[in-house]
Amino acid sequence: MPAIIIDGEAVAKKIKEGLKSEIEAFKAKGHPLQLVAVQVGENPSSKVYTNQQKKACEEMGLIYSLKELPVATTEAELLKFVDELNNDKSVTGIILQMPLPQGINARNVQVKISPSKDVEGLNPHNMGLLVFGKQVVAPCTAMGAVELLKSTGVELKGKEVVIVGHSEIVGKPILLLMLQSLTESATPTVCHIATKDTPSHVKRADIVFVAVGKAGLVKGEWIKPGAIVIDIGINRVPNIGPDGKQLVDEKTGKPKMKTVGDVEFDKAKEVAGMISPVPGGVGPLTVTMLIKNTVECAKVLYK
Repeated sequence: MPAIIIDGEAVAKKIKEGLKSEIEAFKAKGHPLQLVAVQVGENPSSKVYTNQQKKACEEMGLIYSLKELPVATTEAELLKFVDELNNDKSVTGIILQMPLPQGINARNVQVKISPSKDVEGLNPHNMGLLVFGKQVVAPCTAMGAVELLKSTGVELKGKEVVIVGHSEIVGKPILLLMLQSLTESATPTVCHIATKDTPSHVKRADIVFVAVGKAGLVKGEWIKPGAIVIDIGINRVPNIGPDGKQLVDEKTGKPKMKTVGDVEFDKAKEVAGMISPVPGGVGPLTVTMLIKNTVECAKVLYK
């Protein structure tokens, strides 16, 4: 039987319902939550994400502010601006939009964001709490992927988990989230560019997370029958028609593109027990986790 498709929109909706009451409770106490996004220069892809953030915040009753700084902003100027936001009592969360212009070290800026306002979970203090299993917040995409897995009801204890990709914002945090319990944790393996035989690892996995950014990297035949597959990759690829040629938009005359993940979806869904689609899987959870982190930061600020 084809795999059950894990509906990220439905999972996100359920989480949002729980968060709304918490946000309203803060308002009732005179503490409206405000998320501030800092963007240096203009970037089309960043604009898409900030629009998603704004829409989600308005839907949930948060104040959303986008602070756009000139592309010529220096690292010192950006650090000073972040410090001002740290000291602004009306601001409960800060997110740094990527990419930053050349000459600005993103890590230096992340370190500067107050841990109690770090809604991305990238400050070393918050990363350290994640290692200790005492996290307040964690990187949003990693959290979203794990929440999607939890929605399946699977018991993690002893499960073989393979994570393909070891980035600081997805792969590594997922690894740590898989090891949160002393007695109920999964047994995770991380594959990366230096792994000698990634297929052999994936083939024995009960649960597979893939976050590389390479379309079709994980083949359908790699998937263990009945496994749960969480595809975190987002890739834009040509939309090919039945004749093998790229489709063209009739109105604009431009070649059509489509969004796909890192897993060979059509083949994998015939083998897996459950699989997340792209789009519609982890994506809706990423912004939802950003809101959840804003709420968690507010709990620290106003305790």
